[in-house]
Order: sequence, then C-alpha cells, then structure tokens
Amino acid sequence: MKRSLLPLFVLVFVVLSSCIPYKDTVYLQNKEQALNDTIPYNLSEVQKPYRIQIDDILNIRIKVLDQDNVQIFNPISDEGNLNASSEERAYFDGFTVDMRGEIRIPELGRFNVLGLTTEEIEQLIEARLLEEQFKETANIFITVKLAGLRFTANGEVGNPGTITMFKNRVNIFEAIANVGEIPLTGNRKNVAIIRQYPQGQQIHRIDLTDRNVMRSPYYYIQPNDIIYVEPLKQKSLGTGETLVSTISTIASLMAITTSVILLSTRL
Repeated sequence: MKRSLLPLFVLVFVVLSSCIPYKDTVYLQNKEQALNDTIPYNLSEVQKPYRIQIDDILNIRIKVLDQDNVQIFNPISDEGNLNASSEERAYFDGFTVDMRGEIRIPELGRFNVLGLTTEEIEQLIEARLLEEQFKETANIFITVKLAGLRFTANGEVGNPGTITMFKNRVNIFEAIANVGEIPLTGNRKNVAIIRQYPQGQQIHRIDLTDRNVMRSPYYYIQPNDIIYVEPLKQKSLGTGETLVSTISTIASLMAITTSVILLSTRL
C-alpha cells in the first residue's frame, strides 16, 4: 500500500514545488497589513542628487538678454543631423565628460565636473561667464541637464537591452515597463540594481512585491544603472509556470512513459 502511494507523493511534491505562488507575482503588496495606503517618504533620502560621472553627456544651454552674444556656447545640429534620433543628436551636440572628468566649452575652456550635480555645474559656468564675458545686467540663465537617462536591463524581462529615456526622474517600474514586463519566471523579490559610483560598482537589491520599495533609495534609477532580474528556481525545473501547465506537462510525460513501456512489453 505504501509503495503504491509513493508515486502519488512524488507527483504532489513536484506539482507544489514547480508552481509559482501568486504572492510572488504581485507588485506592491501591503506586507505590513497597514490600514493606510499612503506611503510617506523623504524625497531627499529616496532620490539623492545625481553626481556626474565619466562618459556622461551634458546638455548645456546659455541664455542672456542679447542671445546673439551666446550663440557660440550653444551647439546647433547641422542639417546633416536633422534625421538623427534624439539620442544621436544629444551625443553630437552635448558635452561629453572625458576620462579626466572634464568638459570643454567654446571660449570658456575646460571645467572639471566629475562628482558635481547639474545645479553645481550651472553655478560654475555662470561664475566664469560673469568673470570673463558678461556683467550681471546680462541676466544670464543657464540650464544643465543630462542628455537622457540611459540604463540597461538584463535577465528575466520582456526585451533585454539598453534604453535612453528623456526624463529627469524614472522609477524602477517605469524602467521595467520600457523594456518589457517581468515574466512569471522572473524573481520580483530580489531585483538587482548595479549602480556606478566614483569608487566602482555596487549591487543593491530591492523587492518589487513590497510597497515599501517606494521608500528605497534605489526606487528611482540613475544614469548607467544595470537592472538584472534573476530567474526563479521553478524555471530550471521546466515543468510549468502555473498549476495547469505543470499538470499538463507531467501528464504528457506520463503518457509518453506509458506508451514506451507498453511498446517495450510487446516486443
């Protein structure tokens, strides 16, 4: 009797271990069972100002009362680039941070911008303009922005690859939506964010199934981030993602096995 039940126990174990639980597929769950759905957070802690790194591309625009006096500072795409993509135009017209952490602006010379925020760079350029080119009465207005937020997504996502989004802020859900949804076989509970720092790269982990992820300092991605979604163990079993698919797979295997046994006994 016990021997006859053994295959049944094995079948139940395989089914239970190979199915992906519902709770592992739902984003932003209220795991603390709090009554309030509002997630308060300190923006300065969630998203600290991004500091410029080597190979970043900056979009710099300088405006004064007499705009003709600053045309040399503001690059304009030539006609040959009119059909280029936004990313290509940003590459050709922007100021790329070189290996020394510097950019070079016509007439103003070099600026060391490594580790600075865009606001600090605006102040740096304005100070030199007032010192060498203009007076305060020129009403100088300077904007410095990153030429797009570029990131890479690998692993269990719909369309792995590198993408550039032209926004100031992009959260992890927006980033994933732009490279394809995480399939059922992706581990939403342990998504890796590989982030660039002046001293090197660091790997951070976030749980997308927990709504407290919105309090995380890694909720908003940064330029050059790499998002890696690792597969669940169920994928390696290859039996199916849901209960129905698992049972169908096992039933197919049992049918094939039975057919082989019947054929072998007739020979």
